[in-house]
Amino acid sequence: MSPRSLPHLVRRFFRSLTARRPGPADQVFIASVLDGGVALLFAAQSPMDQAHALRTARAVAVTVPRRTELVRAALLHDVGKTHAGIGIAGRSCASLLAMAHLPVTRRMRSYLDHGVLGAADLGRAGESGIVVAFAAAHHTAIAPPGADPHDWAALRRADDQ
Repeated sequence: MSPRSLPHLVRRFFRSLTARRPGPADQVFIASVLDGGVALLFAAQSPMDQAHALRTARAVAVTVPRRTELVRAALLHDVGKTHAGIGIAGRSCASLLAMAHLPVTRRMRSYLDHGVLGAADLGRAGESGIVVAFAAAHHTAIAPPGADPHDWAALRRADDQ
């Protein structure tokens, strides 16, 4: 985790304080894109992660219309955070300790490794391609092999909002 991530993390912290689970209209939007096991992975997320994923997905749907796989990637990119089971304070501490290259607890390590954990969960649920790749490496600016750089950039911009 880089100190350049700090502004993004500060915005996310304050948004997390008031986050709510998606309302009825948002649930219809989510259900139009997710089903089965991945819908359960989305639903298992905390309200703050669901709210962030929904903001990211809505931004992707506007900037890259009719690209359901990109909207799925946006909705599911943080599902690995459920492995950590820590709240806002623990996440903030984990991020700051990681930036300072200091040791973290096992649960904090799960939070910091949420991308790889989420990608594995998504793979087991039958997802592939950009959905799994974005979960695994959404903190990476350069698109991984096989991912379209323009799609990757759109996902990253939406995630950073």
